[in-house]
This record gives sequence, C-alpha cells and structure tokens, in this order.
Amino acid sequence: MTITQPAARLLRGRHARGRAYRLTLRAGARALLPVVSALLMLIGLGAPILAQARSANIVEMEAIISPITERYLARAIDDAEAGGAEVVVVALDTPGGLLSSTRGMVADILASPVPIVVYVSPSGGRAASAGTFITAAAHVAVMAPATNIGAASPVGGQGEELPETIKSKAFQDAAAEIRAIAEARGRPVEPYEATVLEARSYTAGEALELGLIDHVAGSVNDLLAMIDGTRVVVRDGQTERTVTLATAGLTQRQVSMGLFDRILSFIADPNISFLLISLGSLGLFVEVWNPGLIFPGVGGLISLVLGLMALGSLPGNWAGGALILLAFILFSIEFTVDGFGVFGALGIASIVLGGILLFWHFGTPSPVLPDISVSVWAIAPVAVVMGLSVLIFSREIGRARRSQRGLPVPDPVIVGMTGLTAGVLAPEGKVRVRGETWNARAVDGGRIERGASVIVRAEDGAWLEVERAESLTDVGEGEE
Repeated sequence: MTITQPAARLLRGRHARGRAYRLTLRAGARALLPVVSALLMLIGLGAPILAQARSANIVEMEAIISPITERYLARAIDDAEAGGAEVVVVALDTPGGLLSSTRGMVADILASPVPIVVYVSPSGGRAASAGTFITAAAHVAVMAPATNIGAASPVGGQGEELPETIKSKAFQDAAAEIRAIAEARGRPVEPYEATVLEARSYTAGEALELGLIDHVAGSVNDLLAMIDGTRVVVRDGQTERTVTLATAGLTQRQVSMGLFDRILSFIADPNISFLLISLGSLGLFVEVWNPGLIFPGVGGLISLVLGLMALGSLPGNWAGGALILLAFILFSIEFTVDGFGVFGALGIASIVLGGILLFWHFGTPSPVLPDISVSVWAIAPVAVVMGLSVLIFSREIGRARRSQRGLPVPDPVIVGMTGLTAGVLAPEGKVRVRGETWNARAVDGGRIERGASVIVRAEDGAWLEVERAESLTDVGEGEE
C-alpha cells in the first residue's frame, strides 16, 4: 500500500501533536508533584493534632429513666471513647425511673473508660430516686444551686411507712446497691442509704456538706473550671488507671439522642401513651365498621403500635390497655344490638378505668420509681368525646332500625340496586350499596367472594338479601 505525500504529512502532524500533548502532561505532573506532596505532609501533620483535639461531651437527660435513656448513655460513652473526649457531662434532671434501667446505667458509668461527670441541673431540677443512684455512681458529682437529690416523696413526719419499707425485700436490695456504689466512689454510705430506707432528700448545699457530691456549680463552664486537675480512677477493660482531668477551656460538644429514641422519648409520656392507644383503637374500630376506608385502619394501627411501644418503655399495666380495647368491643356490641345504652355506658366506664389503671402499680412500691399516672385532663376529654359519639351514633342506628321495621314493603330505593361485597359472604357478611356498608346474606345460602357484584333482592330489618349478579347473567344465557 502506497501512502501519498499529503497523507504522510497528515500522519506526521498527528504524531507531533500527540507527542506535544504527552510532554505537556508530564510537565504538568512534575509541577503538581510538590504541591501534592506538601498537601499530604500537611494532612499527616494535622491528623495527630485533630486526634488530640479534646472535648467535653454534654449529654442532656431530662426524662424518666427508662431503656431509652439507658441506650442514650451507652451510646454517648462509646462516642466519647471513640472521639477521645476528656469527659462526659450528664446534665441530669429526672424524677426517677425503672430499676432495671437504673442498674444498667450505673453499670455503664462504673465501667466507663471515659470519666463521667453527673451534673444535676438546671436550677430547680432534681436527681430523685433513680437519679440518686446515677449521681452516686459518677466519677465526679456536681449539682447546680436550688436543686435536690434523694427520694421523690418523703414519708410522713411520724415515719408511718418506714416499717413496711424496711421490711421490703426490694428496698433492702436497693439500699445494698447504693451502699456498694457509695463505697466504690469513696462517698459517705449512711446519707445515701437514707435516701432509700428513709426517703431522705437533700438540697445542693446539704449534699455538698455531707460529701454526697463534689461541687456546686452554676453552669457547665464553672463545672469544667472546678474539676480541672481532679484525679479520678477509670476502668480500661479489666484494669484500672488514674486519670488527671484537664477540663479548663474544653470545647463543649452536645451529644444528641438518635431520631428513633427521640420519638420514643416523646411518646414515652403517660398522657401521650393513653391518647395513642385510645386513638389507635378508635381508628381500627372505624375501619371494622366501614371496611375499605384504609386511612383510619392504617393510622389506628400505627397509633396503637406506638402507644404500646411507649407502654413498654414505662412501668405500664397491661390490664389498663386491655380495658381500653375492651371499651371498643362494648361499643361494637352497642351498635349491633338494641342495648338501651347499657353497653355504651360500660364502654365509657372501661375507657376511664383503663386510663386510671394504665400505669397503676400494685404490690410493693419501687424505691426508684416516681408516681406515674395518666392525668384526669387527658382521661376526661377522651371519655366525653367517646360518650357523645357513641350516643349520637347509636341513636341514629336505632332510628334507622325502627324505621326499617315499620315499612310494609322493602325500600324500593335499595331493592334491585347492585353493589359489591365488602367481605366474603358465607353466607353472611357485609356489602357496599349506594356508598353505604350493610349487613347482608346470600339468598341461596352459598358463598360469595369479596369484591363480587351482587343485586339486592329484599330487606329484612337491618339486613339485605343479595344474589350474585353474574349468576343471573348465566341463567339468562342458558334460557336463551
């Protein structure tokens, strides 16, 4: 193959341009090499500086001690260890909580490789009941002015409840635990023991004087300045080591609760739990009586699940939840039979009793659990709204039934109309006719599947007698 002169010049031009391009790339790479090397050196030098940037991780805990707060504290300790935080400051304001969660949090604090400072704050806050155990377990215990620590509610002036409390196995067990915590932290045992056995409470000044806490500080900044240079003993696996705190001027880093735990913390309130369970039961009730609406059923199921989750995060009584569900079963009976309002009244009473018992504690009182109950301002509106709704709905149903019984012949508007089965007729069930849900039965006593087209043949009180529409078409074709 012969290459012409113009083609040869073209090829030489292409080779020249390619060579120039490669030379330019090499020159650019040589020019960038010092810049990239300098950046890598800066990154290498900056990594230790960043790793050594210490902080005080702040954990705000203003809630009942529960599995939610236990997970929150455990995650905060793990984050502090991974991030090289100097201390974890737990800003505590709690009325108490579950004994199992309290013990879990105490165990996490005692085993923490990062020093834990419990700061009872803000002014007006408290570390009551379970909060006393958590404060006693801290490496450094601090309170804000105008706060208190100890039992949630003291006994009477004559000590009327003291004999039963002392004899209680639960109280003796809790007293032994708080003694062990005080001894482990080198704090006075008797004053801490009195918070359990005698329901004693102390102000910030009294606690400092008795040695229950280490400092009284008006703010986190003051706290960090006060504890600077304090020597504490932390655990590093199975070994212990002494750490000298260097907290003056530390950067404060807020450790937020996770989204899921924030939602649980919000709904873990007795009143919200009661409302969620009530609204959830109502949504399912509406869906059962009007199949196919979907939204009441889905919303009711979500509300009920959230309410039961909140109930599981609190010292709830499942009998109260069962009574709330029973109320809606009684409402269904009220709408199905002519009960003269008896079942409706029983349903209202069941809701009220369920709200009262939802967090009712039977047996020996817990040494760390505050008084938890559903407010009467939450129960009363729910009972009134439910009562009026049941009264109006049952009267309308009763009026419709009485008018249907008085008709000499079936209603011509309904008879002959077509509809769809809202469920399986075997032979009884529900159908949707004229946008309404009716009780229905198959004329031939057979089975009609859900979603089948039917024709109304007669009315019998509150019942419609229907026949499959397709079967009529088949018969007509056969007769032809």
